[in-house]
Amino acid sequence: VTKLFSCSGFIITLAEGVTLYLLQSVDQTLLSATKERIDFLPHYDTLIKSGMYEYYASEGQNPLPFAFAELIDNSLSATSRNTGIRSIQIKLLFDESQGKPAVAVIDNGRGMTSKQLNNWAVYRLSKFTRQGDFESDHSGYVRPPPVPRSLNSDISYFGVGGKQAVFFIGQSARMISKPADSHDVHELFLSKEDFEKKEKNKEAIYSGYIRNRKPSDSAHITSDDERFLHNLIMEERDKKSFTAVVVTGVQPDHMQYLKNYFNLWTRQLAHIYHYYIHGPKGNETNATMKEAGPFNNIDIEILMFEKGKVPRMVNLREIKDDMQTLYINSAADSFEFKSHVEGEGIVEGIIRYHPFLYDKETYPDDPCFPSRLKDDDDDDDCFVVEKGARGKRHIFECFWNGRLIPYTSVEDFDWCAPPKKRGLAPIECYNRISGALFTNDKFQVSTNKLTFMDLELKLKEKNTLFTRVFNGQEQRMKIDREFALWLKDCHEKYDKQIKFTLFKEIITRTDLTSKRMQSPWATYSAIEWDGKTYRTGQLVKTIKTLPIFYGSILKFFLYGDHDGDVYATGGEVQLALEPQALYDEIKIIPISKLDRAMSEKVVKKYIEDEMARLPDRLSVTWPEGDELLPNEIKLAGTPIGALRIEILNKKGEAMQKLPGTSHGGSKKLLVELKVILHSPVGNKEIISHISQHGGKWPYWFKKMENIHKLGSYTLKLQVVLNESNADTYAGRPLPSKMFKFNIVEGKPEKFSVSLLDPPFRVGVPFNIPLDLQDEFGHPTQLATDIEPILEASGLTLQYEEISKGTNCVIKGVTAKGHVNNYLGKNFNLKVILPGLKEDSQILKIRLLPGPPRQLKVKPDSEILKIENGTSFPFQVEVLDEAGNITAQPKLIVHCKVGYILCILAQASVMALTLIKNCKDVPPVEKTIKLLPSSHVARLQIFSVEGQKAIQIKHQDEINWIAGDVMHNLIFQMYDEGEREIIITSALAEKIKVNWTPRINREQMIQGLLPDVKVPTSVKDVRYCLITFHDDHVSLESAFTVRPLPDEPKHIKCKLKGPNTLQMGEELENVMVTDQYGNQIQTLSASCINSLGVSGNGLDKSNLKTTWQESTQTMAVKGIRFYPGPPGSKELCFAWREFSDFLRVNLTSGPPVKLHLMDWPELGEPIAVINGRELQKPLIVQLCDQWENPSPEPNVKISLVKASNLKIIPSSQQHKTDENGRANLGVISIHAPRGEHTLQLKASYNRNTLDCPIIKFNVLPDPEKPVCLNVKYDKNASFAAGSTFPDFMVSVISEDSNIIKNINPGRVSMKMWEGQSSGNRVPANVTTLGCSKVKDGKDEGFFYFRDKMVPERVGTYSIQFAFAIDKTNILSSEQIVIEVVANDPVQLLPESVPATPVVSNVRTVASRTLIKDLCLHIKDEYNNRTGNDLVGKIVAAIKSSSEEDTEIPVFQGKVKTIEFPFNRGSAEIVNLVLAENSPGRDSTEYILEFEADLPALAKPLEPYRLSFMFYNDFKKQQQMATLTRERDELSKSIALYRNMFDTTEQLITEMKYQVQEAETRQSHLKNELKKHQIDIPQTSILQYVDSFIKQKMLEQEGVKKSPRRACTLSNYPKDNQDILGKIAHLAQIEDDKAAKVISWHMASDMDCVVTLTTAAARRIFDETQGRQQVLPLDSVYKKTLPDWNRTLPHLRNGRNHFRPIGNPVFARDLLTFPENVEHCQIVFGMLLGDTIIIDNLDAANHYRKEVVKITHCPTLLTREGDRIRSNGKFGGLQNKAPPMDKLRGMVFGAPMPKLYSTLSGQIDLLQQYRTAVVKLHSVNQDLHLQLQSLNTPEMQKRKQELAEQEKSLKLIEEKLGMRVGHHLRVDGSQIGDPGPPCSIGSQLRALAVASVLATGLVEGSVQKTLTPPGTMINSP
Repeated sequence: VTKLFSCSGFIITLAEGVTLYLLQSVDQTLLSATKERIDFLPHYDTLIKSGMYEYYASEGQNPLPFAFAELIDNSLSATSRNTGIRSIQIKLLFDESQGKPAVAVIDNGRGMTSKQLNNWAVYRLSKFTRQGDFESDHSGYVRPPPVPRSLNSDISYFGVGGKQAVFFIGQSARMISKPADSHDVHELFLSKEDFEKKEKNKEAIYSGYIRNRKPSDSAHITSDDERFLHNLIMEERDKKSFTAVVVTGVQPDHMQYLKNYFNLWTRQLAHIYHYYIHGPKGNETNATMKEAGPFNNIDIEILMFEKGKVPRMVNLREIKDDMQTLYINSAADSFEFKSHVEGEGIVEGIIRYHPFLYDKETYPDDPCFPSRLKDDDDDDDCFVVEKGARGKRHIFECFWNGRLIPYTSVEDFDWCAPPKKRGLAPIECYNRISGALFTNDKFQVSTNKLTFMDLELKLKEKNTLFTRVFNGQEQRMKIDREFALWLKDCHEKYDKQIKFTLFKEIITRTDLTSKRMQSPWATYSAIEWDGKTYRTGQLVKTIKTLPIFYGSILKFFLYGDHDGDVYATGGEVQLALEPQALYDEIKIIPISKLDRAMSEKVVKKYIEDEMARLPDRLSVTWPEGDELLPNEIKLAGTPIGALRIEILNKKGEAMQKLPGTSHGGSKKLLVELKVILHSPVGNKEIISHISQHGGKWPYWFKKMENIHKLGSYTLKLQVVLNESNADTYAGRPLPSKMFKFNIVEGKPEKFSVSLLDPPFRVGVPFNIPLDLQDEFGHPTQLATDIEPILEASGLTLQYEEISKGTNCVIKGVTAKGHVNNYLGKNFNLKVILPGLKEDSQILKIRLLPGPPRQLKVKPDSEILKIENGTSFPFQVEVLDEAGNITAQPKLIVHCKVGYILCILAQASVMALTLIKNCKDVPPVEKTIKLLPSSHVARLQIFSVEGQKAIQIKHQDEINWIAGDVMHNLIFQMYDEGEREIIITSALAEKIKVNWTPRINREQMIQGLLPDVKVPTSVKDVRYCLITFHDDHVSLESAFTVRPLPDEPKHIKCKLKGPNTLQMGEELENVMVTDQYGNQIQTLSASCINSLGVSGNGLDKSNLKTTWQESTQTMAVKGIRFYPGPPGSKELCFAWREFSDFLRVNLTSGPPVKLHLMDWPELGEPIAVINGRELQKPLIVQLCDQWENPSPEPNVKISLVKASNLKIIPSSQQHKTDENGRANLGVISIHAPRGEHTLQLKASYNRNTLDCPIIKFNVLPDPEKPVCLNVKYDKNASFAAGSTFPDFMVSVISEDSNIIKNINPGRVSMKMWEGQSSGNRVPANVTTLGCSKVKDGKDEGFFYFRDKMVPERVGTYSIQFAFAIDKTNILSSEQIVIEVVANDPVQLLPESVPATPVVSNVRTVASRTLIKDLCLHIKDEYNNRTGNDLVGKIVAAIKSSSEEDTEIPVFQGKVKTIEFPFNRGSAEIVNLVLAENSPGRDSTEYILEFEADLPALAKPLEPYRLSFMFYNDFKKQQQMATLTRERDELSKSIALYRNMFDTTEQLITEMKYQVQEAETRQSHLKNELKKHQIDIPQTSILQYVDSFIKQKMLEQEGVKKSPRRACTLSNYPKDNQDILGKIAHLAQIEDDKAAKVISWHMASDMDCVVTLTTAAARRIFDETQGRQQVLPLDSVYKKTLPDWNRTLPHLRNGRNHFRPIGNPVFARDLLTFPENVEHCQIVFGMLLGDTIIIDNLDAANHYRKEVVKITHCPTLLTREGDRIRSNGKFGGLQNKAPPMDKLRGMVFGAPMPKLYSTLSGQIDLLQQYRTAVVKLHSVNQDLHLQLQSLNTPEMQKRKQELAEQEKSLKLIEEKLGMRVGHHLRVDGSQIGDPGPPCSIGSQLRALAVASVLATGLVEGSVQKTLTPPGTMINSP
């Protein structure tokens, strides 16, 4: 029964039995249980966001094309019944002028009725459930009949995809449809905005309206955002049926994707619907004609409209590069199969074979997602063992009902997978197959049609059978056998591979970085490829290489262990680049990169052209005159030039740079001009210029006018390379030209008179030497037309001649005039040279009388009559030629007979008066007449030559040809009258000769003398003497025969000294001799013109030949050799037709300098860290002046240094070895910071050698600790037992920086009581370790947190220590602290009193509780405190039992007594009970002292003292005795128990330490095993020590191993604000990256980075502005890049495109040894987002893709190329030079990873060693402690404790006390736990135990126990 109720507008229908309750309020109490109806419709997000998860949760690709595929699926289903064209259009409406972006999918299918449109809107209403309330034309679904490839268009399936797709694409969807039999158009609009509006208005969300309108009626479209709909709706007019899905509110990123990747996603759609578009056989583009079929009528068109652009349109049928098209058209053969699964499940399959053709795999690569670069396809041929043609892709793509399911692929089946053993076909053939699977709808797919649910599982079930389909028929046979045979047939028929022949050997290739690929490689000498044979030595050309290579084949490589002819898909070839004169390089490239079309002639022609294009010679012209001719002699100051130079190649073409071939970038050529002066001390370069060729000017050198120094010169023109200045290229010298010329003195301009040779005499010729000079002061010669003029007053001057050679002398100057006397007279002599600028000079001379010239004899008569035998006196005066009387030493006047005339028997005697030694003085003749005599008076000798007789006078010298005989010698004798005497035999007997012993007397009578034989040597002079003796006279006549050289017959050369010639020495002396070896005396100076000298390596620049007049020889000077290797040299001397050879042993010259080897840059200071060794040893070599090594041994070499410079090993003398070399070793430098010099000193033959000076820039050692910096709160107070403030300790290095990466275990804190003198640390110190650093921050700081302040008040010292090594400790300054007492917590007596025993009798002594007691306030550590407190102490008596009401009272019947408290203590005196005080007999009471101190916020614990109360005096006395005994026993028992408890606690702690040490050791041992370090069971410490030593040696070796270092000197870090030069701030591990980044930052590498501008300014001032500086406080940090930013090709963590070339940010390759945050600022600003990538091709590809989406930063390649951020690349400015050209300005390499690995291993080993030692120590301590428990002493103590406890129990029973409540000495019960025990209390307990261990053995407890209240300190 249903009743209807109406209430306030509500109509409620109630069923029978239902009760309706009307509630007045929501929270009203219900009378019974009720039910409430709810609605739980899904949120509208279920619909509009359904596609987001479905697509994004699938795979990593952009899912937008798959959303379009859902809409195309609906259109294919809608058009499946079309008989004509099935048209599907996707229109992308992105024209902003027509509204907001939209997407429309339009088909000409059957359309939808309004009911069907309603069904479409229902989510998840599939075609199988559209029945009942959801009626439609699809109700009663019938599966279509089977068709090939299941292409049945039955792919609109689940009722999900369309809704997901439209709301994934945009925000709203408009469905417009018209069925064929309807006149109306049905339109449904769904939007997110509409759903939100309904939800807000609380309307039904899943409800709406379908608009039914006329076709082409767009009146309802009013929004400007949808203006494009007017055109779409207008197109409805001519359509019978259609459906249009219009999506608006398109997501912006979707729109960008559709625009930018139009080709990509349309290609993906062509791939998805490939077989619907092209039919079951697919797109066979090579087919001759297309078969007509039912699938040729499907047209899927995509159109995109953009504003201002031509619409883009593509038909999916026209796309030729979708993957299925590529698979089909690259396949050579196919293998079809079929499988039936679970009844109606049908799978058709096809496998295609893609053969290998000559040099590449034909397996297609996906253009959108390439597995490798196209340009590098052939590179992978070398690694076929690693990677097949298919790569990692699966074989089968999967199609469902003919439509691709994109995210499901099947890798393989068992029968088509690569076999484990070698099969019929090679293993690589299995990587050349692709395939496709076609299923019907019996296999489940996901609702978004992206993934199969269970296809692979069903196909791989054991009961699934595969059959081969051949010619359309299924054949039951073994599928695996059929497939293997088919694959073998494909390999043999279609693969075109390379045949390797002429096997050589198996090698290992170390040039490959991958160790796995280094071996084995088979080498071959020939290959057969594509019908051609390539052999070793053949010239080839490459393709697809950068650059193109030309070369000759060396060998072929094939990976694998082969031993004969073999076929392979690829390999590598080793080429020697041609021309080898230009490229001395070997290249290994893939064989596939050989140009098969290139002939060998072309390669040879290329090589010839390359060689001809190289620079060959220089052309020099002189545009302004002043030409310099070879070997020309020029006057000093004569201008030379200007010069115009052209560089010509072999073709005669001018060139300015090296030919820009494909082998690399071109290099500019420069011309270098040098003028070199050749001097005896060596060659000196006086002029050096470099000229470059500009666009408008040639190579040009200006006129040179400053060459005025005399000597031989060479003007050298040399072609050099730009930047490097190298004069060779590719091992060949570049063209050069040399002009040799001499500079001689100029014309004379002035003169001076040299020193004269006095004295000057009248008439005596003297010479006036003149020194003539040109304008530069060079000595010069006098011109021939200048005649000097001599003037002097009073003198007549004349001269004979003037010599105008090199030494100008006015010769034969004579002066005549009157002088006063023999002392002479002074005259001024003026010399004038007309024509000179300074033409006159005046000199003073003193003229003396001249030499004798005449005699004046008296008497003056001419004829004297003198009788024979009488004397006659003469008076003689000696006069000079001017008539002056003169005299001179040894002036003797003689008078002798001159001659005799006989006339008519009268003899006229001529008396001559003469001066014998002055021949110039004419004698004065006087005539005396004498009678003549007939005796022999004269002997004459004649030589007869023909008819002529020549007289030989006495002492004459006769020159005669050597070796000849003098014939026809005659003699005659005369008397005084000159009458000839006839020779008789008697006279002949008296004649003697000395040249022969035998005399022919007959010839003598005839007047003939014996013949004289002339000596053969010109040195042998023959003296010939003829004598005559009789009684009257003795006569003799002598002559000398001097041999003359004969005609020239030989030339003879000789050396002065040995034939060993040191380099730079000169040889001389050449003689011309006759047949006897005599020098020819008849030669003149002109003969030197015929002398020539030649020799290998002879330097003729200083060669001079002179004529030695004195020795009649030719002297050849200046013979020396060009500097070169010493050895034997042969000289050839040629004169006329004669020659002579001379062998000379050429040795190095004498050492003149020291050369420091292996240190090229001594000009810059060598940076060295204080205390560190130099990078390499100092090795010096003796060299001569031509830089030749001089092998001079035992030359002492020493080091001279300043006193503040210390070197180790210390300075000592070294001696050179036999090679002239000395190794000074590797030295370490110890010096203050700054520049220092080290002078090498050596001398040879007392001459100091030219030694280098080594400059060091000593930098502070950043790793050498020098002090500890301790920071803490110095204002803190140190209360006993509290914690210290945090101590922050850092280790400071020499450079004043904090040392980081220090093991915290090396830093410790030491503390002791008292204050030490100096820095000495006492022995008993407490050592504490540092705390852990929080969160890894504050690197380099060590914190000592929560360290306990000592519990005892006093002065303490703290010192921090850093263990540098095992022996050296670096300590801080001592910190002295005062420990003060802590907060007051308790009231205690000075000493604990004994338990009082009192009674209430009359005697005061028996009632006295305390006689005298001093109470103090103490902290919890028993330190006295409270000295500033003032108050009172209140004493009261309390019972130990609450029920006890009888409480004794004090004297005066008072319950409390107050005592004053002042300065921390109170005196309790005479505290007495009242007489007859109440109290229970034999009862224990407590005397309580409570402090009343107003200044204390927290009350103190009162002090309690137990006492015994008795009513009877006698009993009191007994009990007092028992109480004293009980107190003593209680003390002893307490100490015993404390000792045993402490011992037990100590053992427990030791066991815990043993356990902890074992755990630690086991953990470290496992860690060592991870590093492959196994520890033996025995001799652990010895093994570990040796292993640590070995690892340290390895670590040191790694540290010293050569690695890339920055040799640029760093700026001294004398300030914390200086970080250093940029080149030293970072390190880069990869060499290639280091080179290109260093080059890229070359202009910044020398820049010094500072933290502040002030520091930068200071450096600027110190360097006068020459140093670059960068202050970090002036950097705008907001523009710095984010170091965590991803690369530009990444978007939302996904690849926007697949990059190649391993891109990485350059900054990510940097490692910073220190100052990481500052360095990130520096390099972030300088490098920005610069990216490193492999090569230029990869960089160009990367940039091309990045600029499509964002700005591309600068790209650097690891090969050294640069693409700037603006896209510019190429040229020298964008190509990094080789590493050695960076001149050390390169980032250093970090320490190898092996170093850190070894450091970790060493640290683990050291920790393990410590753990082993500690475990052994704690085990030993525990063992000793356990042994001590069983000693007799300990057993005795336990027994004593038991006896004392038993005695105490008896005493307490007598006292009437309860067992278990024994009193402590301090008043507390023994059974109570007592106050909390602190760490300090535990230490004191351990101390007590140690005291007991020594004291209790004595057996006297009272004597050894510490009195109560005494604090025992722990050491």
